[in-house]
Amino acid sequence: MPSLFDPIRVGEIDLANRIVMAPLTRNRAGPGQVPSALAVEYYRQRASAGLIVTEATQVCPQGQGYLDTPGIHNAEQVAGWRRVTDAVHAAGGRIVAQLWHVGRISHVSLQPGGQAPVSSTSRPAQVKTLTPNGREMVSPPRALRTEEIAGVIAAYGQAARCAMDAGFDGVEVHGANGYLIEQFLRDSINDRDDDYGGPIENRVRFLLEVMQAVVAECGGGRTGLRLSPVTPANDAGQDSDPQALYEFAVAQLAPLKLAFLEVVEGATGGARDFAPFDYAALRRRFAGHWMVNNGYQRQMAMDIVARGDADLVSFGRPFIANPDLVRRLREDAALAAFDKSTLYGGGARGYIDYPALEPTAPA
Repeated sequence: MPSLFDPIRVGEIDLANRIVMAPLTRNRAGPGQVPSALAVEYYRQRASAGLIVTEATQVCPQGQGYLDTPGIHNAEQVAGWRRVTDAVHAAGGRIVAQLWHVGRISHVSLQPGGQAPVSSTSRPAQVKTLTPNGREMVSPPRALRTEEIAGVIAAYGQAARCAMDAGFDGVEVHGANGYLIEQFLRDSINDRDDDYGGPIENRVRFLLEVMQAVVAECGGGRTGLRLSPVTPANDAGQDSDPQALYEFAVAQLAPLKLAFLEVVEGATGGARDFAPFDYAALRRRFAGHWMVNNGYQRQMAMDIVARGDADLVSFGRPFIANPDLVRRLREDAALAAFDKSTLYGGGARGYIDYPALEPTAPA
């Protein structure tokens, strides 16, 4: 039986184990949305993960939705991320960049020229975001014109090329949690009447064209995708038929031969049984490696890999206070708790000062 701690080759990426550090927004990027020296140390400390998926990273200035989140679309950002990837690789780890466009989950103060955020729709989301003025309601979006969509897709491709230039082992496209891709996928948000709205095959079009653009730069063997079929995150109402929608989407991805698909089961960071969904049926439509996420404890993770029902398990919040999470899981050691007050923004405290376990004494 496979073990959570066994090595595995995922697409073209060799991993030391099947434990993945899930993407975690920490709002600590420096001026120009460049990863800071603190980020270099933060990711280096966690390099024992089989794979690190970075915090969500905007593919263009328009894609930013929160204060102090990093980008990956210009030379300065590429240089900043190169320092991160070099540190992770020197520590024996593997790391992919999560490519992100927030769509309507943004505020005019974060947008180029103070313009309205863009989305599949002009309907605003009823959520708040972090701006220079603190937590504020997101701004009403503007629906992308059909002729603008190709430019947004091209931004994903350009960001993927930047990720490879920055030394990443690959990329994961963020298609989850109510951000731009999901704003196109779900009919609870997408109210378009062009080729990107209406029936399922049209609403899936944006996702497929994004993935095609990214794979053209990275190759399928270095590309993954994150989906969250039923999450309510960021005011994402349930699709009228999520099972049909996501099964169709995953089936359409087959020609791209993606390395992995990461699926958030249930409500992101919340109830795993939030809404009914047959994840096993979704998996049967995907030929690559299957990564599960959301609320996995040690035994759950070990069991699902041993059964062959998942190839990898991604852990989010446990990695915040446990930089050596892989060792703690392997040894069944106690997990440290994180400080909620330091999750978003700030400096070293609550970011790079969580201690690892003491070295094991020689026998």
